[in-house]
Amino acid sequence: MARPVEPMNFLWPLNLWWMLALPLLPLLYLWLLRRGVRTALRLPSLRVARAAAGRPSWRRHVPPALMFLALSLLGLALARPTAPVALPWAKSTIMLAMDISRSMRVQDVKPTRMVAAQEGAKAFLAEVPIHIEVGLVTFAGTAQVAQQATLERAAVAGAIDAIQMQYGTAIGNGLVLCLAELFPDHGIDLAEMTFGARRNPGQGRSLDEKAGKGKAPPKQIKPVPAGSYASAAIILLTDGRRTTGVDTIEAAKMAADRGVKVYVVGLGTPDGHLAMGEGLAPYLQLDEPTLRQVATMTGGEYHHAATAEALRHVYLNLGSSMQISKRETELTALFAAAAAALLLLGAGLSVWWFGRVA
Repeated sequence: MARPVEPMNFLWPLNLWWMLALPLLPLLYLWLLRRGVRTALRLPSLRVARAAAGRPSWRRHVPPALMFLALSLLGLALARPTAPVALPWAKSTIMLAMDISRSMRVQDVKPTRMVAAQEGAKAFLAEVPIHIEVGLVTFAGTAQVAQQATLERAAVAGAIDAIQMQYGTAIGNGLVLCLAELFPDHGIDLAEMTFGARRNPGQGRSLDEKAGKGKAPPKQIKPVPAGSYASAAIILLTDGRRTTGVDTIEAAKMAADRGVKVYVVGLGTPDGHLAMGEGLAPYLQLDEPTLRQVATMTGGEYHHAATAEALRHVYLNLGSSMQISKRETELTALFAAAAAALLLLGAGLSVWWFGRVA
């Protein structure tokens, strides 16, 4: 089945009006040919005259035709054409998923779990090679993208410093949101996974459907070997005690099916809640079994405590894979270069065949 032709757009479409003058050029050329006006023409020698007379008449039309095509391309270039072009690109991305729940205030990791996570993450930023993009997702009762993946380390560091702790711990949500950032074309809908479709009471359709907000269905992916996706990884910094949101193991399976490794940094100790005198607060305890399971499922690794050494090795195994991305690309330079080539070709043939530019 033939693929549909990608449409071409123009940044300055009003300049296309100049194209209306192009049909006048062939008409002008034909009028000049039919005038039959004889002009004196001096030739440098009899040999040149004989050679010119012996050549086929069709050659006289080739240079003007090439120049007409060149002017047509220049007219299109004036309108600045653009089109979706499939371009190869290399990209490596690390998503930091940081727990900002109230349990991170526990002091079993000095000075607190939160401060240790922030210091470890910023030390890691200073070590990551400059060609690797880093993004930040924070999660408590909900998850949000604090900083999209970027090469600007200062922007990520600023987002880390701006963290404000909140209630709840939705580890699964943090992982799912990281995957949504890494695979924007997979149709991952965190809100629907968390709350389901919003239904209008007494109506058969959801509110989104009724409002006409058609969403692309989730992409059906074929699971790949865990840890096989070489161009991205997730670093999860948490105390690992989920209280709400998407199940942590379910989110880990989504990462494993896409081949994304999750490197987990566990903050705290199993009895860390005692440091705050809250012996009856199980959600302040480090949940190492779950965190180790996440790392094992995804082909990543588990580390205890947030230190630069525990994070540094992550990027060492992070490669770049060539991917194909369709991007809206301006084609003005391409059209102008093609027009210049046609003009040179037409002028060159004219000089070669007739000894002058026709």
